[in-house]
Amino acid sequence: MDHAALFALSPLDGRYEEKMNSLRPIFSEYGLIRFRTLIEIRWLQFLAEQGNLPELSSLSKTANTILNNIIENFSEQDALRIKNIERSINHDVKAVEYFIKENIEKNTELARLSEFIHFGCTSEDINNLAYALMLNTARQECILPALNELISILKNMAHEYAAQPMLARTHGQPATPTTVGKEIANVIARLQRQIKQLIDAPIFGKLNGATGNYNAFIVTYPDVNWQTLTEKFISTLDLTQNPYTTQIEPHDYMAEIFAILIRINTILIDFNRDMWGYISLNYFKQKTLDHEVGSSTMPHKVNPIDFENAEGNLGLANALLDHLILKLPISRWQRDLSDSTVLRNIGVAIGYAMLAYQSSCRGLNKVVINAEVIHADLNNHWEILAEPIQMVMRRFGIKKPYEKLKNFTRGQTVTKKLIQQFIQELTLPEDVKQQLLALTPENYIGHAVELAKRSSS
Repeated sequence: MDHAALFALSPLDGRYEEKMNSLRPIFSEYGLIRFRTLIEIRWLQFLAEQGNLPELSSLSKTANTILNNIIENFSEQDALRIKNIERSINHDVKAVEYFIKENIEKNTELARLSEFIHFGCTSEDINNLAYALMLNTARQECILPALNELISILKNMAHEYAAQPMLARTHGQPATPTTVGKEIANVIARLQRQIKQLIDAPIFGKLNGATGNYNAFIVTYPDVNWQTLTEKFISTLDLTQNPYTTQIEPHDYMAEIFAILIRINTILIDFNRDMWGYISLNYFKQKTLDHEVGSSTMPHKVNPIDFENAEGNLGLANALLDHLILKLPISRWQRDLSDSTVLRNIGVAIGYAMLAYQSSCRGLNKVVINAEVIHADLNNHWEILAEPIQMVMRRFGIKKPYEKLKNFTRGQTVTKKLIQQFIQELTLPEDVKQQLLALTPENYIGHAVELAKRSSS
């Protein structure tokens, strides 16, 4: 850990610095500046390609190469230069425009066209598209790969443990058995539904001037269809145009995406707590490493820290995402700056979520099933067979089956011998009686195996 990380206020830039390497080029100040630069250059290139602005002819191969190199070779030094320009003029987006002009002034062709950089744009035209690209990039390159890795681990576990019977607990009490694989399959199904919504969620952008009406565009070039032209440009960025905005894109789509992330994170909080509980019951054992210390004073302990870490960071992510949802769609009249400082924290919210996804995967890779304990727990609870017995009694018209099983099981220690004795005394067809006698807590699992395997295919 270097000096900067050691003194960082945020653990994302301190303790967990190395785990944030994939997000840092996207959501850092450097990342925002880089995406702004990309938008400005692509807008200039796009306008030049259209051929309907007489003063802006198609760019030569050399000119395009110079512009492309600014994007492709954008460096930390470039970002620092833009910050220095910003310091002197006190405007972050205008600083990007001046930086690009500096880098093209030696090329006669580009220097002549330099006033078409930032043409028609308000700062928010650049900013909203930059944030949209940041979010889209993070979704494709970071969030979805992390969630897919988690789903892959869960699928392997669902398949491996599809037929491993397990005592269920409803209200914390022994209940109808399930299988370990089926319980994991439940989580997979919930996550996959939300992940599909995350994939399908559109990301919007706008490029329509100071208050969203193309005013300056139309005065300058009244014969150009600016609505169609800007929609075409926005689509080249793999974004969707929002035709109805004020000075800012209203961020509703962000709120929608963040709400999906909150649901994903909430499902994972639920799952991580369950895993913590199953480890506490000794249903799962944790793999040990000789060099690791579980407790500073109790040598025997191996704590479920990965699941605890995931739960804590998912909660932090959701708290931040919730504020983003509540704040970002609100702006006074046509524009205020209260969203600007909040937008800079998108990466922080996603950073805590990513940290949790990594912890969840790490925790799952450390656990192994403890079949012996699970088997013993099932065989200590033969009373759970009261459910199928009383259902069969109902079918064959035996009076008050629920009440009879209630009196027989509630508050009692029910063994295999006692439950089978109860069955033998029932007035039932012999084949039905034999069917009930064949039931055990381990084979009373319904379609659990089938459901678990289906989810892992």
